[in-house]
Amino acid sequence: MGAQLCFEANAKAPAAALRFHAETKGAQVRLDTRGCTAHRRATFHDGIVFSQRPVRLGERVALRLLREESGWCGGLRVGFTRLDPACVSVPSLPPFVCPDLEEQSPTWAAVLPEGCALVGDVVRFWVDRRGRLFAKVNAGCRFLLREGVPVGAPLWAVMDVYGTTKAIELLDPTASRLPTAMPWDLSNKAVAEPKATPGEECAICFYHAANTCLVPCGHTYFCRCCAWRVFRDTAKCPVCRWQIEAVAPAQGPPALRTEEGSREEASQYEWQPRPRSESGPCRGRRRSATFFLGKSQKG
Repeated sequence: MGAQLCFEANAKAPAAALRFHAETKGAQVRLDTRGCTAHRRATFHDGIVFSQRPVRLGERVALRLLREESGWCGGLRVGFTRLDPACVSVPSLPPFVCPDLEEQSPTWAAVLPEGCALVGDVVRFWVDRRGRLFAKVNAGCRFLLREGVPVGAPLWAVMDVYGTTKAIELLDPTASRLPTAMPWDLSNKAVAEPKATPGEECAICFYHAANTCLVPCGHTYFCRCCAWRVFRDTAKCPVCRWQIEAVAPAQGPPALRTEEGSREEASQYEWQPRPRSESGPCRGRRRSATFFLGKSQKG
C-alpha cells in the first residue's frame, strides 16, 4: 500500500502527550491546530487517524466523543498498528481501518460495542503485555475488544472516525480528572433520541421515550441514553436495585409491558461474543460491535 514498516523506531515511547499525526490522516479528516481534535468533514469513511508517537504497553489512549451524526451504520474503531505514520504514503490510505487497513498492513483494530459510548463520554483503550486490546468508558469496567496483538515491536494507536462518530478529541490520560461533560453547542448535535408521547416518558429525563430494557430485572422505564449512563455509573437498576448485566431494546410501548413480561423478555438476552472470521472481529463494514445482545440458548 506504499507504506513501509519502521521497526527501527524506539520501542520505548517518549513521555510526550499523545497527539494525532499531523500529516498522515484520512482524506476527510480535519485536525485542530493542537492536533488533539479530529473531525470528519463528509461521508462516513476516510476518517483514519494515528497517534504521532508509539504507545507503550499498558498506556491508556484516552479520547472523548465530541459529535455524532445520524444516518450511518457503525461507529468508532480503535486499535494499534506497526505502521509508522511518518512512513505512510497518505494517498495509499484505505477508507476503512476494518477491514481494509487490517488486511493491507500489520494492524489490529476493533469496533466499540454499539451504544456503549455517547457524546461527551471518555473512552480509554490500551493493549497489555499479553496482546489483549481492552477499552473502558468513563469509570466503567474494562471490556475485551480482541486478542492476538503482537507486542514485540513499536505500536502506534490508530482510530477510525467512522459512521455515526463525527468528531473525537485526544485527552491526557494522566490528568487527575478527565472531563466527562460536553459543551452544550456540541452535545446538542448528538444523535437524537425519540421524543416521548404522553405516558411513555423515560423515568429519569422525562423527555425521551422509554424504549430500553434492563437485564436481568426487566424494568423498561428508561430511554437508551439514560439506561446506558446508569449501567456505566452504578450498574444498578434505579427501581429495584438489581445488578444490571446488560441493556436491550424494549418491545412495545411501556403501557403494554407487564413486570412478568419484561422479565421474561430480559431473560432472553445475554452478552455473547460475536463470531470472528479469520481476519478479526471487524471484518464486515456493516458490523457495528465486537459484542452483541443475542438470544440466550437456555431452554
